[in-house]
Amino acid sequence: MERTRFGYLLVAVGGFVGAAARYGVDVAAGDTTGLGTLAVNIAGSLALGVLVGRTTTTRTQLFVGTGALSSFTTYSTFVGDGVALGTVAGSTYVAASYALGLAAAAVGILIGGRV
Repeated sequence: MERTRFGYLLVAVGGFVGAAARYGVDVAAGDTTGLGTLAVNIAGSLALGVLVGRTTTTRTQLFVGTGALSSFTTYSTFVGDGVALGTVAGSTYVAASYALGLAAAAVGILIGGRV
């Protein structure tokens, strides 16, 4: 990884972009069900799979992967949503999130041409 000031700047700017996009999805969805979180985590898994599958520069990986996608997707909100849904619905939500996230990442890797 590029451990320079510019590398840190790429992560910071990417993080800003990803966090703003994440907030935009929540506002647009008026999310109270956790579906917005599920959608961004699946989309982020797909995008990260494509990024991993493509031959990219370290700078692209820092900006898109470490910065933007890391702040766009969210584990803490995912866990909070699962708990808020209760035992049965929350368990279903967690299982679906993992299954769909892994499937999306695999599709992204295929799209990226890594396989």
